[in-house]
Amino acid sequence: MDLEDIRKEIDQIDEKIVELLSKRAELAKKSAAIKGEKVFDPSREEAVIQHILAINRGPISDEQLTHIFREIISICRGLEKPIRVAYWGPEGTFTHLAALRRFGSSARYISCERLEDVFEEVVQNRADVGVVPVENSTEGVVARTLDLFQEIEGLKICGEMVLPIHHLLLSLADSLERIKRVYSIPQALGQCRRWLRENLPNAEIIETATTARAAQMCREDPEGAAIGSEAAKEIYGLNVLAEGIEDLPGNSTRFLVIGKEEVPPTGKDKTTIIFAVKHKAGALYRALAAFDKYDVNLTMLESRPSKRTSWEYVFFADFQGHIQEERVKKALEKLSDETLFIKVLGSYPEADRN
Repeated sequence: MDLEDIRKEIDQIDEKIVELLSKRAELAKKSAAIKGEKVFDPSREEAVIQHILAINRGPISDEQLTHIFREIISICRGLEKPIRVAYWGPEGTFTHLAALRRFGSSARYISCERLEDVFEEVVQNRADVGVVPVENSTEGVVARTLDLFQEIEGLKICGEMVLPIHHLLLSLADSLERIKRVYSIPQALGQCRRWLRENLPNAEIIETATTARAAQMCREDPEGAAIGSEAAKEIYGLNVLAEGIEDLPGNSTRFLVIGKEEVPPTGKDKTTIIFAVKHKAGALYRALAAFDKYDVNLTMLESRPSKRTSWEYVFFADFQGHIQEERVKKALEKLSDETLFIKVLGSYPEADRN
């Protein structure tokens, strides 16, 4: 085939793609009419993605194909009723990027200054779902997110995403030698601690509420630099002085999708609970034995102050499995015998961490 033949065949394929996308959109509208008010169905969306990946033979990678179909789903959903997504921080934060990757460009995004505002937007039905960070592979859990699940009632975890985090050093300046101050959130500063010590040992470290706020402050300071994302560089018009400055190459952050709907099982799920144990020796040991007895794999266990009584704690636990699975039901029944209370925050499709 010569070049002209190849281009003609590409044009024919493009025409078929447009025809099929239009047909898919029409079917999606009919499906939405049957579902009614439910605008987000993570179990169905996960099934669509897994089906597509199962038949992928390349050369398009699984990651690229997932991105394409997330966008197709977003567009089809938006034709009927765009989903309203609240997220923490202004444009350009990693939470904003995680939300975009999960819900696509056709969603309606609501920027929230505080983490608690994300929860409140969903509680008050001003947003259908919210996106919040919960855990970083380097710095551990985001304590404020866990605490808000104690403080605010009526929400469920209905999804999660794991986003690789690659930090850039952004500035109006054109060299490291001019930098006297570095702005960013505590988590990002912690993830880049070694790089900062080796490359900017004398710079003043200034904590900010979000990485996007750090970029905004950096724009007002010709001797300042911000740790942020590629999106923040584009949005705020900054130079890149260094990239990949995170100390660990596998640095990633897990984000949760919060909403009001319970999610049916997909076959590859995770559940998050809160529980408190009796104030007795060995109480936590006996409580955790429930997971061993019924072969339920814990993936996270974190303690937080109870917010009710000084020096008393609750435990947050993630484990593989869905609340509707028999082994999970039995494990939670046994766990209840050794705890003061159990609250299930939600069962949801487990994200791929690879």
